[in-house]
Amino acid sequence: MDKINVDTTVQEKNITFPTDAKLYQRMRQRLVKEARKAGIELRQSYVRVGKIALLLRARYAHARQMKRARGQTHKLKTLLGRVVRDIRRKCCNPDGELAILLKRADKLLSQKRDSKDKLYSVHAPEVECIAKGKAHKRYEFGCKVSVATTSRDNWVVGIQALHGNPYDGHTLTGILEQVKRLTGLQAQAAYCDQGYRGHDYSGETEIQIVDRKRK
Repeated sequence: MDKINVDTTVQEKNITFPTDAKLYQRMRQRLVKEARKAGIELRQSYVRVGKIALLLRARYAHARQMKRARGQTHKLKTLLGRVVRDIRRKCCNPDGELAILLKRADKLLSQKRDSKDKLYSVHAPEVECIAKGKAHKRYEFGCKVSVATTSRDNWVVGIQALHGNPYDGHTLTGILEQVKRLTGLQAQAAYCDQGYRGHDYSGETEIQIVDRKRK
């Protein structure tokens, strides 16, 4: 416990890669299912039309016919909007799972490319898009976590889930306090990468920022 390593990574959620077309299709399917459970007779469910539109969108994108692919994505969005309005006309006061899905559908229909706090999964709305600068994976979808391990034997002595994608340096106080609470020992030194520059930690542990140039 004299020396520990502290770093952050992303705990990915078990979701498919979120695209607009897949989100529109999945949201419409869930709404149709919940409406049938609630006894709401929809004007049209668009099961067959939506399936074909999603298939065509994938084929057009593969053939680099992006204008046609965008047209199919817009069609899926239109079908979702029709289902949402049909449910609201026939059920003035939805409750339970249907009300939650309608709220998420409104958020999905209104969000744009540069929107904040976007919806990336229908069943897991807490998923966040995090960019860690990895060459092989530009964006990861899940939750940022802070991990502390011993330098010598690599035992995990602390781990925290960090919602909201905070700056690494602002998470240092929390993880070091957790290490002391779990182990009962105060680490003498904590080694971090350059993502922790400008940290706000003012405790007893000495913070060492690794300089890649000087090694």
